[in-house]
Amino acid sequence: MTEIMTPVIPARGRLRPLGLSEVVLTDGFWAERQRVNGTATLAHAEAKQETEGWLANFDLAAAGTLPEGRRGREFSDSEAYKLLEGMAWEIARTDDPALEARFRAIVRRVAAAQEADGYLNTMFGRPGQRPRWSDLQWGHELYCLGHLFQAAVARIRTRPDADDGLREVALRAADLVCREFGPDGRDAICGHAEVEVGLAELGRATGRREYIDQAALFIERHGRGSLGDIEYGREYFQDDVAVRDAEVLRGHAVRANYLSAAAVDVAVENQDAELMNALRAQWARTAERRTYITGGQGSHHQDEAFGEDWELPPDRAYSETCAGIGSIMFSWRLLLADGDERYADLIERTLFNVVATSPAPDGRAFFYANTLHKRTPTTEVDSEATSPRASSAMRAPWFEVSCCPNNLARTFASLAAYVATADDEGVQVHQFAPCTVRTTLTDGTRVAFDVQTTYPSQGTVQVTIADDGEWTLSLRVPAWAVGADARFIRDGSAEALDAAPGALRVHRAFRAGDVVELELPVTPRITVADPHVDAVRGCVAIERGPEVMALESPDFGTDVGEAVADAASAPFERDGAVWARIARRGGEAHDVRLIPYHSWAQRGPSTMRVWLPTS
Repeated sequence: MTEIMTPVIPARGRLRPLGLSEVVLTDGFWAERQRVNGTATLAHAEAKQETEGWLANFDLAAAGTLPEGRRGREFSDSEAYKLLEGMAWEIARTDDPALEARFRAIVRRVAAAQEADGYLNTMFGRPGQRPRWSDLQWGHELYCLGHLFQAAVARIRTRPDADDGLREVALRAADLVCREFGPDGRDAICGHAEVEVGLAELGRATGRREYIDQAALFIERHGRGSLGDIEYGREYFQDDVAVRDAEVLRGHAVRANYLSAAAVDVAVENQDAELMNALRAQWARTAERRTYITGGQGSHHQDEAFGEDWELPPDRAYSETCAGIGSIMFSWRLLLADGDERYADLIERTLFNVVATSPAPDGRAFFYANTLHKRTPTTEVDSEATSPRASSAMRAPWFEVSCCPNNLARTFASLAAYVATADDEGVQVHQFAPCTVRTTLTDGTRVAFDVQTTYPSQGTVQVTIADDGEWTLSLRVPAWAVGADARFIRDGSAEALDAAPGALRVHRAFRAGDVVELELPVTPRITVADPHVDAVRGCVAIERGPEVMALESPDFGTDVGEAVADAASAPFERDGAVWARIARRGGEAHDVRLIPYHSWAQRGPSTMRVWLPTS
């Protein structure tokens, strides 16, 4: 069997992911995001890394002139690696020769900077710089290598015979990490989890079990307090309690999600039921009590961290784009392990309301953080300026810490790999987008079908079977989709199917031309705030399908801080838009247009809010 072109391939689990050669997005919301990513975002990120000097740091390292001239933060190397990963997935998707040439050119520069023993970092280890591994708390050396490993995995799985050298660069660096930090080496961890998830997947991709063992060793070392205490507490690094003893995700939200994703990888490979059960419980409590309605995670600006249970102030939401991507990484691995569609529900929510919110339509400006309530009008951002992270009021072209644009680039390029899975019985569709699916089950059964939908604009998802064969088609029915309908259609005759939230499973000896149709109720609905959340008690939000809606001042006509929702009046659709009865405080209610949250801040300066008070 050829290598599956996907970021995650567990050795075992309830479901097997389908890769980029098996699922192809053909049209619609996400295909357009992929197109913009491939034609604009990747080139934009590459150009910015050139002008910011981050790629040139590798040239300086190769020339032996560091530290003079080095630019960027201590983790800037990782952005080159995320860019390479995004390029690798995009090359697999489009087979673009120009992109292949650009990819190889960057790899050559990275490879030239690697030292003979495998060490690779432009911030440490040379004359005039701090020694290697001398600042594991903040230095990000291992973090950077984790992203290198993920880039190499993308290349190995998409072009296994490539002679560009990225695989060899990664293996030399991974071998060094195992020597330095193995059982007989430094008893230490990195202050920013990432090397763990990179090592685990590199081990899977290359068959090098020692990399998975090293990832497991790093994970077990968390909770010993080896990084020392800081003003935010050891939980900032997830170093306050052992991973298997934790009850919920806490501390820095990106670090927490990356570590949890890696811990699932290790638990699956080692068949560690105790660790796996702990991670399931952590996910459940985090999803219930520490996750915004948008799927965003992280309510603290000062430490980019989770708050306590139910601490979810909308106007102070940090909800970093990278934390959303990390959440998807964690949820996806649990979905593959368990097959529970709750994980796919959170992935969908996060995709539509965090990942889709960050980039501008042209793919050249981004939100770092994703607030749910903008009290003061947004301000225009210089289209050429580099902004401090999270401080720009509107989407910015680049940040001093630009993890989010590059993280988005690799996510969009590989997005088709998160759509569907397979098991011995058939294929499961977890995310809805126009696409083709072509795969072969373990018993040799050929499965081929096409998905047609305008989701989320409309709720109809139509699956047309392309090949004869007996197998089971499973379609996720989101938890919000109470009242969904489904039918099996053959030769013009329709058979009603049960479409309760969870999974719609249709087992048939399918014939080419058969259709399974799922009708999801995407009419606007009111969501009442959980009374545990002090900051939005007595408020409501409007949702439509997977999209959270927002009230923005251009539609309200004045500052949204004056808005009061009429919760007794149902929201409705008119002319393709969602409307709700909203009053100015002390005034009469009238119909006001709402917009999908992911499209806010695209019409000039504005205020915005998701949660609306009812009195």
